[in-house]
Amino acid sequence: MKILIMDDQQLVLLSLQKTLTDLGYEVISADNIFDAVQYYDIHKPDLAIIDINMSVTADQHSAENTLAEINDKSSGLEVLKYIRYVKEHDTPVMILTGNTDDDIIEKGFELGANEYMKKPLSLKEIGIRVKRLIGGQTELKAGNNNRYIQNSCVGVVIPCYNEEAWLLSDEFRSFVFKNLGYHLCFVNDGSTDGTLEVLRDIQKENKGRISIYNCKKNVGRAEAIRLGMMSLEKQKQFDYIGFMDADLSTNFQDFSDLVKTITHSKFKVVSGCRISRMGADISTEPTRKFLNKLINFTVSKMFGLDFRDAQCGVKIMSSDVVEMAFGKRFLTKSLFDVEILLRLKKIYGSYTVKQMWYEKPLDRWIYARNAKVSVFNSFSLIGQLGQITLHYR
Repeated sequence: MKILIMDDQQLVLLSLQKTLTDLGYEVISADNIFDAVQYYDIHKPDLAIIDINMSVTADQHSAENTLAEINDKSSGLEVLKYIRYVKEHDTPVMILTGNTDDDIIEKGFELGANEYMKKPLSLKEIGIRVKRLIGGQTELKAGNNNRYIQNSCVGVVIPCYNEEAWLLSDEFRSFVFKNLGYHLCFVNDGSTDGTLEVLRDIQKENKGRISIYNCKKNVGRAEAIRLGMMSLEKQKQFDYIGFMDADLSTNFQDFSDLVKTITHSKFKVVSGCRISRMGADISTEPTRKFLNKLINFTVSKMFGLDFRDAQCGVKIMSSDVVEMAFGKRFLTKSLFDVEILLRLKKIYGSYTVKQMWYEKPLDRWIYARNAKVSVFNSFSLIGQLGQITLHYR
């Protein structure tokens, strides 16, 4: 039996295709409306799984094979219209979406949809619902029952410089295996140990959900993160893109909490905040704590931005602000987090930035490398703080 799946996010397509293929179905994938309609005509599937929010890109609008039958090209529901009203077929159609608008859902059923699945959903649930519509088996391989397709597609940049020891832990593998809506982009920052080899092994195990941006020379953490963020931004499949460290100073649980916060709010940026509070495991070396307070004080007094931890090294942001925050190289190596804040302030103004940026307290932050800030680094940070103050004033 053939199943046509249509979604404009590659992470979703990969997960659905692998799951349905493992269940014995023949799967045809399309990431845009025009291909979906053409593949439907060519392959005559037994089931179509449609993402409501599929859109048409500018180059597809001008393509020679534009189909006259599709009038409103802003929704995957147009493919459902094509099946029901142009072809007049009763092929089972399942809607897959994160859209919670009741009117849109109702419209889908009015157009003849047979089933509706709302993200997040488990792979096991997908198998059960597909079998109910067209028959087949529902047994997945061991371990797959606890894997989920999330509501949003999230890209995570992880800079790596000689991180072989940290990367050998199971945390990266287990997280990306279970959370199918996440894509991890590891930026190898000119490592001289076995980091690149370990990353390639991880990538082989998670095809399509792990990418490697390889810098032949060491460019520093700020530039490595910037290159990774811009690389993911160009893919256009991610709703949100963020970054964290390979040593897991803050872990994936805290990062996932940041993602939950931004997906259920109108914030454009959600940043971790390392504040001591009951139940939190926040370890900050005294010199770092003093410098953090100095930086926050300067940002507050010089720019009118009252943030508690602007330089925290874990952040998530909506994809539409990534270009504004990371499009140009940073002036400093250690205070680029503050530069992100000041760049957005320059574009949006102080009031709007305060409304779009939220600091979420972390449950855990450990300086896993146990490195103290030297006197030289302290003066360097103060110098960089002066540099960005002069530049962004």
